Amino acid sequence: MNPLQEARFLLRITRTQGIVRRYFVVNGFDGALTMLGLITGFSVSAPASPSLIISACLGAGIALGVSGVSSAYVSESAERRRALEELQMAMGTDLGDSFHGRAARWVPMLIALVNGLAPLVISLLILIPLWLAEAGLELPFAPLSASIAIALLLIFLLGVFLGRISGVSWWLSGFKTLLIALVTATLITLIAGD
Repeated sequence: MNPLQEARFLLRITRTQGIVRRYFVVNGFDGALTMLGLITGFSVSAPASPSLIISACLGAGIALGVSGVSSAYVSESAERRRALEELQMAMGTDLGDSFHGRAARWVPMLIALVNGLAPLVISLLILIPLWLAEAGLELPFAPLSASIAIALLLIFLLGVFLGRISGVSWWLSGFKTLLIALVTATLITLIAGD
């Protein structure tokens, strides 16, 4: 069994595939919305250099990633240990060397990585136009506007993903998440734009 097959198997026997998907969407959404909020705030405030904006956004993205990894690992490892202990008590045997024991050790790490990498990777994608501008590349759009557009696109795609998982209209689900993002950006513009 290769590592990817084993990861899928361990997620299946612990019935945690849904948890992984949920963490990916929830924390990916948090990362995208946080970047959208920061970049929108910078776009309506006094002009700031791309390096300052990148530093602030990168700091937030890294903090979201570290928070996601650590919080998910702590909570999921406790849940997996408890589930393993209950299964061992029900079966009257030590399952430490079984697939269930392996799952109790590895599944929390897999979930933690998804939980932490989702907001970090999405944050990095949103920052690409700013990095390109900082590198001196001419862009067809202003870097902040391009980053906002990428954030809105990613938020819409996360909604599409949710729609496909739940079997509801993908475009309606994408529109709902996009609407949340637009309301957020509007509130920031109204409040910070004074």
